[in-house]
Amino acid sequence: MITQTRTNDPIHLRVETVGRALPNVEVKIVEPGTNKEVPPGVQGELCTRGYHVMKGYYKNPDATKEAIDEDGWLHTGDLATMDENGYCRITGRLKDMIIRGGENIYPREIEEFLYKHPKIFDVQVVGIPDEKYGEEVMAWIILKEGETATAEEIREFCRGKISRHKIPRYIEFTDSFPMTASGKIQKFRLREMAKQRLGLTIK
Repeated sequence: MITQTRTNDPIHLRVETVGRALPNVEVKIVEPGTNKEVPPGVQGELCTRGYHVMKGYYKNPDATKEAIDEDGWLHTGDLATMDENGYCRITGRLKDMIIRGGENIYPREIEEFLYKHPKIFDVQVVGIPDEKYGEEVMAWIILKEGETATAEEIREFCRGKISRHKIPRYIEFTDSFPMTASGKIQKFRLREMAKQRLGLTIK
């Protein structure tokens, strides 16, 4: 455990954040790729250091080096923000981040926006291979019961409200998402499904 809310924290912090760092635990948010600490409120990778961090993976020095840097910071792979008072909000997973033409795009940001569409019940955003930009944005959408929509209708909803490069180039409608036995959505399978449906052969 890295962070925790306190019993005397306001209710909105207890339900909207994962709290502040525990005693004798260090937490920081860094920019992916540069590992530079970001200002309060800016999204980045959640890192932690302290007595709670493992020494390493058993007989796997390469995995240890990838997870724990030279200064002892464990890179969790979680995307998060931290406010001025140290309260953290988890915003996604680093492995799900889309890099389009050198721009970092965070799927959860697009998902949260698309949830505002009155016809959308659920949505998952993934990155798929693209020859020109490296990756492109794709949205898999489950519509509310009885609703119909087109891909262009969804894009029009986005125009002028989110950055152009974040508007999904590809949009597919589905009845369900592939999930694990524990109910976790398998985004890697959505990426594979997209490549098959669109006939993409780029790795």
